[in-house]
Amino acid sequence: MSTPQLPNLLDSLGTGRGRGRRRGRGRDGLAENHEDNKEKKDRIVQKTDEDASVSRMSAVELGYLDDPFARAFIYDPPISRRYPIINRGTYVRTAAIDTLVNKFLATNPSEQKQIISLGAGSDTRYFRIIYKDPAIKLVYHELDFPANTAQKISAIQRTPSLLAAIRSTLSSLSDLHTTTDTLTSPSYNIHPLDLRTLASDPSTTPSPPLPTLPHLSSTAPTLLLSECCLIYLSPTDADAILHTLTTRLILPTTPLALILYEPIRPHDPFGRVMISNLAARGIHLQTLQKYSSLSRQRARLRSAGFTSGQAAADVDFIWGRWVEETEKERVAGLEMLDELEEWVLLARHYCVAWGWRDGVGESGGVFGKAWEGVMGQEGDDEGEGL
Repeated sequence: MSTPQLPNLLDSLGTGRGRGRRRGRGRDGLAENHEDNKEKKDRIVQKTDEDASVSRMSAVELGYLDDPFARAFIYDPPISRRYPIINRGTYVRTAAIDTLVNKFLATNPSEQKQIISLGAGSDTRYFRIIYKDPAIKLVYHELDFPANTAQKISAIQRTPSLLAAIRSTLSSLSDLHTTTDTLTSPSYNIHPLDLRTLASDPSTTPSPPLPTLPHLSSTAPTLLLSECCLIYLSPTDADAILHTLTTRLILPTTPLALILYEPIRPHDPFGRVMISNLAARGIHLQTLQKYSSLSRQRARLRSAGFTSGQAAADVDFIWGRWVEETEKERVAGLEMLDELEEWVLLARHYCVAWGWRDGVGESGGVFGKAWEGVMGQEGDDEGEGL
């Protein structure tokens, strides 16, 4: 079977967010050219958030998703409708992560919880959570490039519904503080942070100082989210960032979990086309070869310290096993999807992986309890050794 040349494969990545940093410029031309090239690559990856916003808005307008906040983060209207195969992919990715997040929040509801979203971009998850339950005991943190955080804060400041959602969680309006690229409050925080500043060598002694992140708790049960974020970093940096997050920003005794959404299976014909199409746009998925399969993603989570449990499932499996039949019928009725073979191919090349570690005391076991019975795929899907 030939591999289809699907249009704009990047859209299916969802919230694609690579994170670079600016270093001091060298004095010679070669150093400057290297830095210019690096900043150009950073800008290309930052712009993938715009693709994600448009894909989300397309899914909302067609009825796949209910998100009253999506339009506020569309910075360059009008919206172009995405292909049906992309709309369904956006729906499944969002529904799957929402399922895991909501199960975490619903477990031990009287307990303070924390979510840290890596490379959050224009994601609306915080606002959707608060819209449903303004009294929820949650502190939410988003980390991203200053350019992206500035754009998001500007959108929040000019959108009354977004400001109202944040203010509904505060005991005093004076608790909310904003600058051009920073927003802090006891419930919602946007931090302008290049994640690679967290990628220190774990063997370095003494450890380099950590950035100051107001309102971040090192002891509250914490969920990390990475939706196509870490994949743009080198495997060394991505692993080092997780080490910093799991051992220094969050204490080793604290219940902690990670949800990843990433492409997989680069070695078959479809995967090679996917990589080629993205490379043509200057986008390189740096960790894809190392974490290329469901089994490798599970092993990655275990190595990162999420030893209490690990699971992974591709989008095709999630559509088939997680989505209720009545919901499948509703989604299928929204628009005609003729490319069923192409849908299966695309859906098998993206996955959700999740892992957790139990903490101590009353909070221990919150993730195991929350995600008990959530079905992942077993086995080594590529037949590769680890």
